Amino acid sequence: MGPEEDGAFSQYVTARRDHVRRTAYLLCGDWHRADDLTQIAFVKLYGAWERIRDHRALDAYVRSCLVRATVDESRRPWRRERAVEVLPETVDTFDIASVISDRELVQSALEQVPSGQRAVLVLRYFEGLDVAESASALGCSEGNVKSQTARGLAALKKALQAMGELGTPRDRGGPTDGKGRR
Repeated sequence: MGPEEDGAFSQYVTARRDHVRRTAYLLCGDWHRADDLTQIAFVKLYGAWERIRDHRALDAYVRSCLVRATVDESRRPWRRERAVEVLPETVDTFDIASVISDRELVQSALEQVPSGQRAVLVLRYFEGLDVAESASALGCSEGNVKSQTARGLAALKKALQAMGELGTPRDRGGPTDGKGRR
């Protein structure tokens, strides 16, 4: 790769590093693994830099590398252990305590969702991709994305219920039809 391509690659990595790292964290639930996954994705991008014709598709390529690396890493035997880590502090002017507690709650529940379903949820709801874009990033069919999304949301809801944060439908209150049904 020539100096112009090296400069363009460095500029892209500098601009997108934090976003890719946050996405990796949501996929794996650990900042250290997120750093490793981010590095793997950027190394793969560097190797393919000269072959990529449309540089507007770089985010999609990196996202695809990131998801594949996450799934590959989750299959390794030493990755089956779970480390608990405190989320880093952020500097904001609003009530950070409620934001952090909600974030920690969702992150804890998201860690209990299987990795494939978690990848779909992160792509759909954090990255804001639609079904077709998610299917393209994951290399699967749109129907698979839809079913994994439904299963992932159900698993996330179940995890939140197990943590006591969501009640069952009967626990939520509200009017019934006299037979205990809503």
